[in-house]
Parts: sequence; structure tokens; C-alpha cells
Amino acid sequence: MSFVEYGETIKDGDTAIVFLGHESMFPVKVQHGSVTQTKYGVIRHSTDLIGKKYGSKVTCSKGGWVFILHPTPELWTMNLPHRTQILYSTDISIITMMLELKPGSIVCESGTGSGSLSHALIRTVAPTGHLYTVEFHQQRAEKAREEFREHGVEHLVTVTNQDVCKNGFGVSNIADAVFLDIPSPWEAIGHAKSALKAEGGRICSFSPCIEQVQRTCLAMEEYGFTEINTLEILLRVYNVRTVSLQIPDLGKAAEDNSSTGFDSSNPSHQGSPCANLQQGTVQFKSGVPLREVVGHTGYLTFATKS
Repeated sequence: MSFVEYGETIKDGDTAIVFLGHESMFPVKVQHGSVTQTKYGVIRHSTDLIGKKYGSKVTCSKGGWVFILHPTPELWTMNLPHRTQILYSTDISIITMMLELKPGSIVCESGTGSGSLSHALIRTVAPTGHLYTVEFHQQRAEKAREEFREHGVEHLVTVTNQDVCKNGFGVSNIADAVFLDIPSPWEAIGHAKSALKAEGGRICSFSPCIEQVQRTCLAMEEYGFTEINTLEILLRVYNVRTVSLQIPDLGKAAEDNSSTGFDSSNPSHQGSPCANLQQGTVQFKSGVPLREVVGHTGYLTFATKS
């Protein structure tokens, strides 16, 4: 199993996603002899998971069932254990596009955090690219190494435990892109410039506060970066629902019904559009925004090395 290569069957040691519904799923490490408890009953790894195909419908001990999905960066972002605040798919998608990443790209990242963006970057640059990720916190760095090894992507990533603002990324003049998600990104702009290739490399800085953005933009200008711009991505989700609206009385409904011989007492006419007109309402599908939506997450500042 690998987060960048699809595997047909579930194997001992794999990370799989137990899917109970769109709002209910969780990751599980498949181990021979282990069991996983769900609200539908027990899943026995040896008999219910190992050897089955990903996407299989698995019946639990209480008679309910779940689906077992192959892990992807998107599913991992939704289900990973949080060690820090993470980036979600809305911001990740624009980051990978604006940094112009592709298979074979070399990317530097700081900080690693919970590894949400890291997994997406690794899949984007695979199979010949590489991610150099720096994490200040030692325990988080060690946990990230462990997860990358378990997920079969350790050959595509190098994790370094150090302060990027003081020691940089550990590479020079090879990166196609640099991403910063640290409290004071302006202190790492010089190291980012040193890590980027001679000309044309891209940089992105994620900051929740506009004051951080202002200081970062000034530092980018000082180090000669061009095409500096800041974006804020806001997501608005719609639910499709059936709604009923009252039809305005235009004065012709009764006349049209009588001229066509419409009989509202006839059961065969009860579901017709004329029946709805007679009742004064009509039903149709409509997109309705959620009452509560995720607001501001952070500002994304992009620039190009001149």
C-alpha cells in the first residue's frame, strides 16, 4: 500500500479508511489478529480485511456494514490525527497549482505539522520528485517520519528536525518551490531564496493574520522576489433540497383549468402540474447554502524568485 500508488488488495500493515458515511470515517492500521470496534460491531482484521479488495463492503459483527477504502491524501486530510492545525483541500488545491508543481518537482516545506499538505505535495511530485520538509518540534518530526514510512512514501520525502529561520532547509539552489507555514515566515525568506533554483522558483507563505502577511511581503521585496500577490480562499457549500414556493396569482389559472376540462377530483390529476397550480404551490430542486460555513483560514502569499 502506498499513498501514491494504488493497491488492489488489503495487506497486513496497510493504512485503510473505514467508511461509515460521508460524515463518519476513520483510519485504521491493518494488523493480523487485531480488531476494530464500530457502531455496527467488530471488524476482525484477519478475516474481514486482509486479502479483501479495497472498496469492499464488509459486514460487522452486529450485522451492519462499512466500506474499506484505499487511502488518498484527500481522505487522510479528513481523518489524520491532529498534532497541529492543518491545511484542508480548499487551500491545498490552490497551493499545488500556484506553485506550478508537477511530477519531478523538488519542493521545500516548513513546518511539517500533521502532514496534511505534505502527503498532497508528495503525490503531486511523485514518482521522480522529492519533498524536503522541516519541522521545529522533535516529536512531531519523528511522528511524521513514522507515518511517511508506514504510508510507503519515505523514498520521496526527507524530514529534518531544525529551526528553518536559523538553519534553513539543508539544500541550496535545487528547489522548484518553497512553502512556509510558520509563525514568522519573514525570517525564513532568505533561506527560501537560497533553497530555490537559480531563477523562476515559486514561494508560498500561509499566515492567518494580515500583519504577518505585511511583514512577509516586505521581506520578499527586500530579497528581490517579484509577482507578489496574496489570496484568501473561502469555501461555500450548497445542499440540494426540494423547496416549495407559492405561485403568484396571474388571474388565468382558473380560466385555463375550466377551458381544458381539468377535474381536480380525478385521482389521475392529483400529481399533475395543474394540481400544483390549483393548490397555489410548486416544488422544485434548489441549492441551499449551509447556515454555518467555514470562514477565514489564512492568507496565501505567492511570489517568484527573479
